[in-house]
Amino acid sequence: MRFATTARWLFVLGLTVGLIQPVQAAPEIIKDVLGRSVRINVPAKRVLLGFYFEDYMAIGGDKAFDKVVGFSREAWEGWRPANWSLFTAHRPSLKELPDVGEVEAQTFSVEKVLALRPDVVVLAEWQYKGLGPDVKRLEDAGVPVVVVDYNMELPANHHASTLLLGKIAGDEKRAQKIADEYRSAINEVQSRIAAARQPRPRFYVEFGNKGPAEYSFSYGKGMWGPLGALAGGENIATPFIEWYGPMNPEKVLAAQPEVVFISGTESTRNPASMLMGQGVAPEQSAQRLQGFAQRPGWSELPAVKNKRLYAVYQGASRSVLDYTMVQFMAKALYPTLFRDIDPQANYLNFYKRYLPVQAKGSFALEM
Repeated sequence: MRFATTARWLFVLGLTVGLIQPVQAAPEIIKDVLGRSVRINVPAKRVLLGFYFEDYMAIGGDKAFDKVVGFSREAWEGWRPANWSLFTAHRPSLKELPDVGEVEAQTFSVEKVLALRPDVVVLAEWQYKGLGPDVKRLEDAGVPVVVVDYNMELPANHHASTLLLGKIAGDEKRAQKIADEYRSAINEVQSRIAAARQPRPRFYVEFGNKGPAEYSFSYGKGMWGPLGALAGGENIATPFIEWYGPMNPEKVLAAQPEVVFISGTESTRNPASMLMGQGVAPEQSAQRLQGFAQRPGWSELPAVKNKRLYAVYQGASRSVLDYTMVQFMAKALYPTLFRDIDPQANYLNFYKRYLPVQAKGSFALEM
């Protein structure tokens, strides 16, 4: 009798333990933004992030970084140093995360990635293409690779990437909310412009990292080019630049842009570069922007004559929150249609609602 009672107790205990043990997620086949079918366990327990760090935290919450085992540090600390400092002040453990190198600098190490034993490697579309055969090395080693994309500024990719990151991070409800907010903001901008039926203003956008003395990148199909198109503008660089690269100064003058945007970051590597972003005072940004207005021949541009020269934050592009930059560009292109929208306030409010740190600085500025 005692043996039977003990056996029953052990059987019940076994059932109880089985009930309270965490259920392991079954492998799921998902499609990334390139239409690739990828088999992964979601939510992932060990994530390797190539890019879109801020987006991943916004979509998955601060806790999502508990599962990040490595990243491409240069793409955050090197490209957006003040933003990096903001996040590391809140979460010092970011400084201890293993660095696997950066694709664009050709320092990305497959060996370092494999040593971290990730459940999934999340790459930007441009990183996936840049790695070439190294992607197959990862996959042959049993590491799934998921491609997301905010760089091409395609609303469908933004929406899909946000949902993918939410699935990987384990917060699909939050991801859906952010994706819907993005879609709603873009639709609002485009519906107002369509209803107004005004001519499309010509715009020029340039990364101001080289300062006024040298023309730096303008954009065709990626980043600021399509952002301006979403905002209803006609990009003067389109006939000359496929993806990104400098325009001939004479062609800029000949195109007579009605609106000009100069993008900048917090980097002080070049003392003449356009300064924008975290911790940058508006007065400092305005001073740097004025230097571009004084370029040879620019005083005759309609944009400069009519004081329609603007500065934007480079780090606010290629992100789910770049809808605020679409709003800003649309307001610059069609001032009367968007008087009720405050794009910089919307940018800051995104931080307040979805990120554990508070942004402060210059992110959208007019001359």
